[in-house]
Amino acid sequence: MADREEDEELQMALRMSLQGSPPAQPEPEPKRSKPPPPAAESPEAEARRKQRELMAAAAEKRLRAAGSPAAVSVARSPPTPPPPQPQLAVVEPPPAPEAAKEEKVEPEPTGVSMEEPKEVEVEGEEEGEELPPDVAEKLWAMVFGEGVSKAVLAQWSNQGIRFSSDPETTMGLVQHEGGPCGVLATVQAYVLKYLLFFSDDLSNPEVSNPLYTLGQRRFYQSSFAAGDDFSSLTDDRKTRALVHAMVEILFLCGTGKKAVVASIACVNCGKTEAVLEGLSVESAMDLQKVLRTSTFTSRKDAFDILLANIPLFESRLGAMLFLISALLSRGLEYIQADRDDPSQPLVTAPFGHASQEIVNLLLCGEAVPNVFDGKMDLGGGMSLKGIPNNVEVGFLTLLESLNLCKVGQYLKCPKWPIWVVGSESHYTVLFALNPNVQEENELEERESRIRRAFDAQDQSGGGGFISIEGFQQVLRDTDINFPSDKLEDLCNAGIIVWSEFWQALLQLDKRAGGMKDPTGLMGKKQFTIFHFNGIAKSVLNGNASTGGSVPIQRPRLCKLNVTVPPRWTQDEYLADVVSASTSGSKDDSILSLAPPVQTSQHAPLVDCIRTRWPRAVCSWSGDVPSIV
Repeated sequence: MADREEDEELQMALRMSLQGSPPAQPEPEPKRSKPPPPAAESPEAEARRKQRELMAAAAEKRLRAAGSPAAVSVARSPPTPPPPQPQLAVVEPPPAPEAAKEEKVEPEPTGVSMEEPKEVEVEGEEEGEELPPDVAEKLWAMVFGEGVSKAVLAQWSNQGIRFSSDPETTMGLVQHEGGPCGVLATVQAYVLKYLLFFSDDLSNPEVSNPLYTLGQRRFYQSSFAAGDDFSSLTDDRKTRALVHAMVEILFLCGTGKKAVVASIACVNCGKTEAVLEGLSVESAMDLQKVLRTSTFTSRKDAFDILLANIPLFESRLGAMLFLISALLSRGLEYIQADRDDPSQPLVTAPFGHASQEIVNLLLCGEAVPNVFDGKMDLGGGMSLKGIPNNVEVGFLTLLESLNLCKVGQYLKCPKWPIWVVGSESHYTVLFALNPNVQEENELEERESRIRRAFDAQDQSGGGGFISIEGFQQVLRDTDINFPSDKLEDLCNAGIIVWSEFWQALLQLDKRAGGMKDPTGLMGKKQFTIFHFNGIAKSVLNGNASTGGSVPIQRPRLCKLNVTVPPRWTQDEYLADVVSASTSGSKDDSILSLAPPVQTSQHAPLVDCIRTRWPRAVCSWSGDVPSIV
């Protein structure tokens, strides 16, 4: 009851301040609500408290603006006759809409102190700025294009960002609709980063700062690994991890300088469910009427408002609002400049899937359409845009195993062992608890070093061959000592082809700079990895009271044991990567280093894993991991 009375008082103070005149009996300061004791505060209570505090601050500032300027001007005026009456009239508060415009122009913080942006920006948090109609039209066309179907709109307007209630998958975001999986899976990847590797720092609003992340990564890569007891995660920790993930993504899109948070008008005036009841967003004008945006230059301020607005992002419009926030943080003009073909909508027809450009925007901050590193020069001043730099969480795709694309090292080797996994129609997440799974062993490091040296001399535009002079430079750079007869054979053709060079290296002892390992074990790797699919599927759940099973809806989490056999013989190199379920082929001998039980399990996910760890052999218990 006390909370309800406080809310009513705040609402009255806010309405009276917006009318442009002080209340009939103004008090020195508006009454502020007292937050509940922090020890027993739940995430929902904290969000409600922050909403009340923001509304109180806004009401107080508007009341001061309405009542105090006159007193201040009189107190500061010299002992000469007072100024004419028209000048006094200037200090009267203007009508509410114009006042809002003036206040919006004021907050242009430039990274001074962490508190200054909050005081200025908080004024508009209960509403935010409207999008101009032309910007709303451009945004709508960019996302959905023309003639978008009601089915696609239904997918994107009925998907919140909320955690699973199932204890086994409580760390995961649940997906009920098919289209927004690209947004959910990418946010999920960042959430896992914070739950796994920043679990002790979730109360620090600056934990998403790249400099802080760098120090933490060095700490974890020394000798530590995260735990897998996901059922023990509290709602507060999960909520804070989600907010940190959102803050990091939005500031990444805003080049580290700003984040734009999209919300719905009047959502802080009452319960989120009541505000959204009956709300339909089927056109640019529908969106423009209800959408409000707030811009932040402080990570702390963005964290606070996102935490206060978590119920909105958990609601049915959550995924759409977060996508809009990311697009506006980047800037619509920059989004279009990032793309190779800006005429196509970001949400693809006819099924409403998130495009690769959306996923890349959330992964690297730019809406580039390709997954290779950097730019690909096509000649004639034309180029294709790929991933510009290293990323926090990465990306693997089944399409690479089908030779339909090539994922670059930036996405394959992210800073944290977490990857969004793409199939033809869905996005899921792969992650490891130990960052060391990405460390190369001695032979892998040597292979990478030789390949880099070869590519540096390749003037064919990636054709895989170099000149004799370039070859001599590669041998010097990598300390490779071929016997004279082998060296002569390699140089006979006048050019050196990578495949022939590599075959020769596989036969050359590693003591002479080659890749031949007499033990056959130095390249072997074993580790555990997890796969999460947020699509809620029916699974059987035992019911002790009836002795039977009942179907329940929950996401799926699969634990995989991975063995990567060494690949240091010519026969193994020449052999293609084949399905472990294929029997009777000469490649069966390749898997001899792995336990026999592993040779019988295969799934499309394994093909994705092999694009990162070639020839990996995987095993798991229970259902086959699904990437669709």
